[in-house]
Amino acid sequence: MDCAKEVGQRLKQARTNAGFTQREVGEKLGMTQSHYARYEMGIVELNYEKIIFLCKLFQTSADFLFDLEEQFYRKS
Repeated sequence: MDCAKEVGQRLKQARTNAGFTQREVGEKLGMTQSHYARYEMGIVELNYEKIIFLCKLFQTSADFLFDLEEQFYRKS
């Protein structure tokens, strides 16, 4: 699986865990629901500003979005 799709899946998980719809998140980002959905599908990659915004909105870490938490624990 490619990185963008994996990040998209984790982005969707973080969004649903936080109780937001795609439409609500799209509005907060100043875009349509369908444009935001492209991030979750891995079609469009996130830029730094959006990563930071979404981590704060969903109260999660970039480590979670990029699946880095487990990688660090596996090395220890």
